[in-house]
Amino acid sequence: MIARSHGTRDLPSSDPPEPKADRGPPQPPSPPLPPSAAERDPPPPDKQLYPGHPRSLSGIALRAFLLGATLSLSLALLILALTSTPPTTPLWRIPFFFAALSTFHFLEFWTTARYNTPAADVDAFLLASNWPAYAIAHASATAECLVTGVFFPDRAWAPAALGGPALTRALIGLGLVMVAVGQAVRTVAMVQCGESFNHIVQSRKKDSHFLVTSGVYAVFRHPSYFGFFWWSVGTQLVLGNAVCSVAYAVVVWKFFSARIPREERFLVGFFGVEYVEYRNRVKTWIPFIQ
Repeated sequence: MIARSHGTRDLPSSDPPEPKADRGPPQPPSPPLPPSAAERDPPPPDKQLYPGHPRSLSGIALRAFLLGATLSLSLALLILALTSTPPTTPLWRIPFFFAALSTFHFLEFWTTARYNTPAADVDAFLLASNWPAYAIAHASATAECLVTGVFFPDRAWAPAALGGPALTRALIGLGLVMVAVGQAVRTVAMVQCGESFNHIVQSRKKDSHFLVTSGVYAVFRHPSYFGFFWWSVGTQLVLGNAVCSVAYAVVVWKFFSARIPREERFLVGFFGVEYVEYRNRVKTWIPFIQ
């Protein structure tokens, strides 16, 4: 059925049909355009990623590999020493020390790379920090533990009449706790602070800087410094080093007693009264540093 409009009839049109345009034979599809220079050649990588530069990928990979190898070897020697020698033998202490060291330096870089990516470079491992004093300190600690273990294996921190062996075990246990707590507090502080954390004292406030006063920062005013101070002293208690325990405590305390006031002058400039109130409210929990 064909619908029609009312009052009209379908009549053939008197106008002749329009001729169709002659399009000629079908044309083949146009060939694809050649890629532009940008598409053909990807942009060169950042020069900072090349060897010899601060963010050298090869330098980062090498350091990560060596730290992983050191940690693996140290753990293997630690387990071997604990399972094949009497518990009182101090042979396990040196591999423990190197396991703690390699873990510390790896976490320094990994935490920076994960939570403060713009600052992740070769120096974030802190392997060459305060060189050569840092290396001399660890070499001295290793040497003292080795000499004591070889020539004075039964040496205690106090005479037997004063509970020497028991005191030695207690100090080793305390050292283990200090190492674990110090490492945990420092790493958590770096995670929580994010891009506001930096291994170098900042003299200019960046847009990414903000004052963190919650979490571990509500308990410790400088949790990363608290963590490293007690971690470093704890390693010496585990090693059984009478001399280096005192030396580490004095040297690290002296370093932070100078660094914290300097850093806080900048922080007061950044955050004003807000930081002054925070400083008055929260302690560092490092002896004699208010």
